[in-house]
This record gives sequence, C-alpha cells and structure tokens, in this order.
Amino acid sequence: MRFSLGSWCIFPLVAGLVLAINYAAAQQRGSSADSNPCVSKLNCSECIRTPTCAWCAQHDFGAAEGGRLPRCNQQNKYIDGPLAGQCRLEDIVNPDSEFRAILDLALSKAKSGIDLEGTEGRDAVQIKPQRVSLKLRINEAYDMHMQYAQAEDYPVDLYYLMDLSKSMEDDKDKLSELGNLLAERMQSITSNFRLGFGSFVDKVVMPYVSTVPANQVRKAAVSGNLDAPEGGFDAIMQAIVCKERIGWRDRARRLLVFSTDASFHYAGDGKLGGIVKPNDGLCHLNNDGGYTHSTTQDYPSVSQINQKVKESSVNLIFAVTKEQYHIYEQLNKHVEGASCGVLSNDSSNVVELVQEQYNKITSSVEMKDNATGAVKVTYFSNCLGNGPMVQTNKCDGLKVGTVVNFTARIELSGCPIDPKEWRQLFQIYPVGINESLVVDLQMLCDCDCERPGNLGYISNADQCNGGGDLKCGICHCDDSHSGRFCECDSNTAVLGDHEASCRSDNTSDILCNDRGTCVCGVCECQPRPNPTEIITGQFCECDNFSCDYYNGLPCAGSDHGTCECGKCVCKPGWKGSDCSCRDSIDTCIPPRGGEICSGKGDCVCGECQCFEEDGGRYSGKYCEECPTCPSKCPEYTPCIQCQVFESGKLTKEECANCSFTPVEVDVVKEEFPSDRQCWFYDDDDCRVTFVYGYDDEGEFVVRVQKTKECPPVLNILGIILGVIGAVVAIGFALLLLWKLFTVIHDRREFARFEKERQMAKWDTGENPIYKQATSTFKNPTYGGKQ
Repeated sequence: MRFSLGSWCIFPLVAGLVLAINYAAAQQRGSSADSNPCVSKLNCSECIRTPTCAWCAQHDFGAAEGGRLPRCNQQNKYIDGPLAGQCRLEDIVNPDSEFRAILDLALSKAKSGIDLEGTEGRDAVQIKPQRVSLKLRINEAYDMHMQYAQAEDYPVDLYYLMDLSKSMEDDKDKLSELGNLLAERMQSITSNFRLGFGSFVDKVVMPYVSTVPANQVRKAAVSGNLDAPEGGFDAIMQAIVCKERIGWRDRARRLLVFSTDASFHYAGDGKLGGIVKPNDGLCHLNNDGGYTHSTTQDYPSVSQINQKVKESSVNLIFAVTKEQYHIYEQLNKHVEGASCGVLSNDSSNVVELVQEQYNKITSSVEMKDNATGAVKVTYFSNCLGNGPMVQTNKCDGLKVGTVVNFTARIELSGCPIDPKEWRQLFQIYPVGINESLVVDLQMLCDCDCERPGNLGYISNADQCNGGGDLKCGICHCDDSHSGRFCECDSNTAVLGDHEASCRSDNTSDILCNDRGTCVCGVCECQPRPNPTEIITGQFCECDNFSCDYYNGLPCAGSDHGTCECGKCVCKPGWKGSDCSCRDSIDTCIPPRGGEICSGKGDCVCGECQCFEEDGGRYSGKYCEECPTCPSKCPEYTPCIQCQVFESGKLTKEECANCSFTPVEVDVVKEEFPSDRQCWFYDDDDCRVTFVYGYDDEGEFVVRVQKTKECPPVLNILGIILGVIGAVVAIGFALLLLWKLFTVIHDRREFARFEKERQMAKWDTGENPIYKQATSTFKNPTYGGKQ
C-alpha cells in the first residue's frame, strides 16, 4: 500500500447564609429528619455532596442545646429561622458553582499576513468560549452557554484514498482525468484548499493476494485479490495517524474520501494469513509512502478507526459502489462524523459526490464531548429559530456565518473514589472540527477545613481532648479515643454515663432509636444484612432503604434519585415521591418540533397522556396518531417517490427540501409501537410500501422497502404473434385431420372392393354382364322409297 500527497463571571464562592435550624421542640426533630436529607450528614464532605445543604464549622455550635443541633441543614432554612445567628457567617461552608472564562475570543474568520495596522494573521475562531474553569458541586447542574459559527473561507484538506484492486482499474483512469476538476470545484468553496491522493490494496500474503512473483502487488499498478474484502482499514488508519506524512494541517477541515467497490477486512481477519499481532494505531509509512507493517500487524477494529477519527477530527466520506452501499451505510453509523455516498461504476461522479457530501457536512453541526465517569453533559439548542431551547446536540440547515447557540448542562452524579479524579479536563467539540471548548472541572467533593494547612483544621486539638483532630468544627478521634469530643479513652475503661447523648430527646429512654449501640455517648448504628442498606444519623434515625420504590428500586434507581434519610432526593430532571416522574416537557415535544404532545394530550411525568374525543382516542408517543383521522401517508408519498425512486411530481429543488430522509430496507415491518404502514401505486402501477413512526430514541424515521411490487408486463406483440401462430397451427392441424380421414376412407373402400372381387364365382376371363354390341346403320339421304 502506498500513499502520496499532492500540493496541499466569575461567580464568587459564596459562603451561604447564616446557619440556623428550625428547632422548635425536641419532639419535632424526628419528623424533620424524615423530610430533610441534610441532617443525617455527619461531616462536612457528606454535607456539601448533598444538594442545597450547608455545613456549620463553628466548634461550639449548638452547645446550649447539648450539641443536638445538626450542623448540616438545608440553606433555605437558614433564612429568618428561630435560631438565626447561631452560626457565625465565616464558619458557613456552602460552596456554590464557580464559573470563569479563561479564553473567550470572538467568533471570526481566518486572517493571513499583516494588515495596515500591523496586526498579524490569526486562525479562524468557530467556537466560543475556548477555555473555561468550573467548580461544581455533586448532583447540581450548571448551564454553560456557548456559540458556534462556521467561518468563511475555512481551510479544507481533502485526501482521496482509492482502492487499486483490478476491479477499480477504470476508476483510476477516470480519477486522473477528474483531479483538476475536483481541485477547481473545491477552490470555489474555499480559496485555502489542499488535495492529496493515496492508494491501497490488501495485505501481500496468502490467502488475500496471490504471492506468485508474476502477480505480486509491488510490481503492478493495480492488483487482483484472491478474496472479496479489501485492506481498506489499514489504509484509513495510516491516512489518519500519519499526520506529518500526509500533511494534515492543524487548523483545517479534514476530509478523507475512501473509494472502493468492495467490503473490508477488520480486526481478527489477519489470523487467516497468520498475522496475530493487534494493530497499534501508530504511523508506519516509510519515506516512499509505503505501509511497512502490512504483513506484521492485524487490521484495525471499527472502534480503533472511530477513536482515531475523533482524536484527529477527520470527516470520513465513504464513496462506494451501489452494491456495497448498504455495508458502508451500517459502518457509517459507528464512525463519528462519517458519511456515505454512491459512486458510479467508473467513478465519473466523484466530483459531485465529494461536493454533495461536503455541503452535507458543513450544513450541520453536532456537539459532543469526551467527558467520562461521573461527568454528564446534556445539550440544548433552538438551532436556527427563536423558540425555546430543546434537548439536542445537532442542528441542520446552517450556512456560513450562521451563529448557533448551545447550552451545555454539566452535572456530577457522584465523587470518584480516587481524589486525584476530582480534577478533570475534558473537551466539548463540534464533530469534524479541530477546535474545542476546554473545560477545567474541579469537583467540590470535600471542604477546605478538612485538609491540613487550612483554617478550621487543628491537629491533636485541645477541643478534642488531645485525642483527635478538629475538622470543620467536629472532632475526628484517633483509634484509641471515642466520643463527641474524643473524651473516652479505650485504654482507661472509665467511660462514665454518656447515654444522654444517645437519646434523640429528653423525654425518651430509647437509645439510638433502637437501631444502634451507645458507645461513650456516640451511637454506633447497626449493620444491615444487605451491605448496600445503611443506617446513619446522630441517633441512627436515618437510612437509605425506607424510601418509596419504583420498579423494585428505591427512588427509581440511582439514575433518578437517592434515598436520603427515608426520603427520595431526586436528581435534576426527575420529581415525585419516588423520583419516577420526569420534570421536563422536552420528551413530550416531537423531534421535528411542534406543540406539546402534538396539541392532542397533556405532558404528565414526561410522557404524553392523549385526549379522547368524539372521533376517537389519540395515540402514539407524541399523540400523533388517530385511527379515525386522515392518514399522513399521502403527505409523505411525494418525498419518498423522488428521494428513493427518482420519480413523481416533485422537482429536484422541492425534493431537497423534504423534511426527512427515508431509510431503504429489504422488507418493511412495524418495529416500534408508533409505526404506521402505508403504501401507494406509482405511475408504473407498482406498489410501494413504507412505514413511518418514532424509534426508541424519539427520532422520526421513514423506512421504505427497496423493491416495488409491480404487475407483470404484457407483451402485446408476443400475444398477437401467439394468436396468429395458434390459428395457423389449428388450421394446419385440421387439414392434417381431413387428409387423414380421407386416406382412411379411401383405404377402407379399396379394401372392400378387393374383398368383393375375391368372392366372385365366375370365370375371371368372362364378364357376366357383358353384352355384344349392336350396330345400326341409317342413310340420311334415304327418303323411304326404293
């Protein structure tokens, strides 16, 4: 395989409000724990990891009440509470999300050279801002706003990677003729354009390619393979990762056109040729542009190709023949930013195909990110309209300079176990563009006063009787001490009576709510048989398993909410006593826009409850179906005719404006609940079947059966000639029958005659009916006289 390249606000950290606790009476404390998830948190880290909770780091907080006041409480209870002012403002730990734009250049096109003002050239800026810093609490969402616009005259690098197997020989000749035309056509799109060319065949080992010297690939311009698939994945990998060899520029839209008429080998196929070493995803091109590891490394996998495409921001265009289109159409779905087009048999349409795919790529933008673990990013946009923002990461119909506003909602579902992962750097980027928004994320998983060297941290503190460290106002005892102030020494065995500290109120004799053991004034809660079920709280009053269940899971599962002190704390986007109800109407709006539930239902818990009217009941995910209403089949028929079968009454311009792109399938069937089957007859009286509806992801899909059901074609001339032939044949047959009958009759008569003759008794020499002839003479002149 050889390659060659041609010319080419700050939001300040607010320390909350004054900590105060709604503590009216001891009897009310138990009920408040059931409705307040904050009070069960025993340290500052646990407290700030719970939304809306704040911590009081004051050492003597609640001393007058015997230390029973919870240090962690909801911040909306700090306002005008009966104990307002009990905690000093400087001791409130209530971190808020902090956002800061580090690099925020305006959207602009590229500029080269030095202008009259002496300003040097700069690269185009298509995403804004470019780098930000964000501090974020767990289970709290932050909406970050950003913009994207395709810059005018943006640089384009196009690399054409062609299959040079024997079946593509005529395509090679045609491509050489169209090279200049392709360059000229792309120059009309951008003045900053570079074009390169590369070729590939399969691995030069059996059983892929004949290794007979006369047939070796290295000695031929084109190659004949022994098997059908080609080694295109090797070529794609090298074309992407060999940045310097190929000549990819940092700031350019990179297009890799992959042209072939065959399928592909992928990871694992190398074993057939004795090649078992996995592909390492590195560049292995020599100075002549040849792939040096063809016979030593296996083919890349689809995931490897996808990873490298994302890392290098390459737009992969599969230009394949019609017979292979369905294979690469499926592959296209697993490679980010890839597209697929049908190549004519001699590649004569390559210029139009590349321009069409380029226009399709540049007319849309899709935002993605490489965030991992506990970081979740959700995208919202109104694309080109002025309507409300809806959940989507893709916008179509863009033009050069069109500004699209996106909102990235960043959420943290939890703190990683390793504190090193509390600081992460991830990117938000438009697919296929080598520009991104870099997010420097710091997870607020602990408090400063819990770390040595910070205010509020005292080692071997006197407040803890020298038996532990003071962290954020509470004592953390060493292994030999226990108690609220580390006053109990396990080595002395003089514990005293500390049971009063284990009672939830002064009127009860129950220690630790009968769910724990009082050890030196501190409740040690009992373990549960199920290790995931935990009892917590100062008096063992809380647990994580006594919440409402949905589908057998507390709070509908960890994706929906968490069980905090017997009550569900729902995550953003969910609500209800069991967190099973969606707190959004986005899922009730059809993907193509429109009214909530199509105006025919109410959005309840994120799902449409359709109306029932006199004409019938509406149905479907978005109440878009009505059995007694007129069908939408005639509405979609013209677009299907023009897009799939290139027929019908629509012009090319009208066809391009269709609101959907049908998917061709071998056999149409209803796969989703909202699917509705339709059919129509075209001008040739052929029946076309299709199905429309919404898939599991809420996307509108139209699936069309590739083959039409056509009536048999009548051959008029054949019928006429057949009738004439039949008449002639019948007449000839009748003549033969007549002739046969006459012959039979004659033979019968002759046989009868012969029989009668043989039965005669007279001499055969005499004729019994013979009579002697009698002669009479008369003179015509005789008058009767003598």
